Amino acid sequence: MTAPRTIRRRTFLAGLGAAGAAALTTSACGGDDAGNETTVDPADASGEIDVWVLHEDALNPVSQESLDRFFGAEDSNVQAELITEPNDSYRDVLQTIIDSNQRPDVFFNWGGGSIRSYARAGLLEDLTPYLEADPEFKDSFLPAVLDAGQIDGAYYGIPMRTVQPKLMFYNTAVFDDAGITVPTNWQQFLDAIDTFSSAGITPVALAGADAWTLLMWVEYLTDRIGGEQVFLDIAEGTGEGWRHPAITQMVDTIRDLVDRGAFGTAFASVQYDGGPEPMLEDGLAAMHLMGAWAYTNHLNDDPEFTRNSLAWGQFPAIEGGEGHPDNIAGNPTNYFSVHADSPLKEVAIEYLKQEMASDAYVEDLLNIGDIPAVADIESLIEGHEHEDYFSFIYNMVANAPSFQLSWDQAIERPLSQPMLEAIENVFLGNLDAEGFIKANEDAAG
Repeated sequence: MTAPRTIRRRTFLAGLGAAGAAALTTSACGGDDAGNETTVDPADASGEIDVWVLHEDALNPVSQESLDRFFGAEDSNVQAELITEPNDSYRDVLQTIIDSNQRPDVFFNWGGGSIRSYARAGLLEDLTPYLEADPEFKDSFLPAVLDAGQIDGAYYGIPMRTVQPKLMFYNTAVFDDAGITVPTNWQQFLDAIDTFSSAGITPVALAGADAWTLLMWVEYLTDRIGGEQVFLDIAEGTGEGWRHPAITQMVDTIRDLVDRGAFGTAFASVQYDGGPEPMLEDGLAAMHLMGAWAYTNHLNDDPEFTRNSLAWGQFPAIEGGEGHPDNIAGNPTNYFSVHADSPLKEVAIEYLKQEMASDAYVEDLLNIGDIPAVADIESLIEGHEHEDYFSFIYNMVANAPSFQLSWDQAIERPLSQPMLEAIENVFLGNLDAEGFIKANEDAAG
């Protein structure tokens, strides 16, 4: 982790060197068209940097504070504007303006499929040279999370907020009543399912009406059975990766879980909002696979349950599987990317260097319940009100050999919806393994 640097803005601009001088211009985006830029001495650079983010009540003030720290000096020649956009329209608006003179200089994204087409079109700045030239900068972030921001082996994103792995949550009171312990491997997990089914308790809460919750099972089972390379091949979008034997075994395993009663009999009608988390809190279910944000939901909904009966752990290991038991799936984090045609991209990159791993930024994130993807922040987590959970999540990510981006974020949007529909049909018993594979191959063309 790097502490906030105290370089004055004019001093910094004067020290950018030849690379900065070649890139900086008299105005930021929203002015001249890309490619018609006039370079000036870095010390004389001026203009406005537009930073695009989702509209989020908790995170937006943190982002604004970081911009104020970096660009707020009286002698700063460059100003920054934080532009927020609602989640449901963000991607569409970004796609509309990304290749126009209204483009952002820096923008929030999910990595993977959310920016792959932009990177391949040359619209994003390749950050690899900056990271390789500044080991302190690169080492500021958890490797598995930083690597998840790569496209075709190059870095296009810098982690900018919380890590969001998916993990198992447990109601320990229900386990105690049943006289069994929380499972750590697949056989123990199956035994627990049978025990709870016999007792009339839904073993695993599942919001089957929302396909993204079903996807979590597909992701973890595929990884535990076949390893992380299986989905890396699928993410290429050619359709060939779906023929890996692990996909067939994954589908068969899901069908076995459904038939065994793992998710009860009404899971297909359960919606995420107001569904599985209250089931876990009320003892109607024993387990729940969900993103790290579920802890905050439980804390808000039922603090007593969260303090006394909520436990958490890794997705169970599968004996004989090729995937490392510490591999995780989820949303590694959100990223900031820099537009390749930004006339102030060197300034933007220096902002990311100075702010995204600073103590001030990390503490601001922790204070809103986010666990940053920043290395060596154990001392900042120590003593926190939720230290046990924060430490588990942080170490889970820090020690992960692989952090697999959620499939619906990692693949291109035209392929994600057919995939989710096929997953729904697997859980409903309408598709077997061959049908699932063919549906995804057909979508890939």
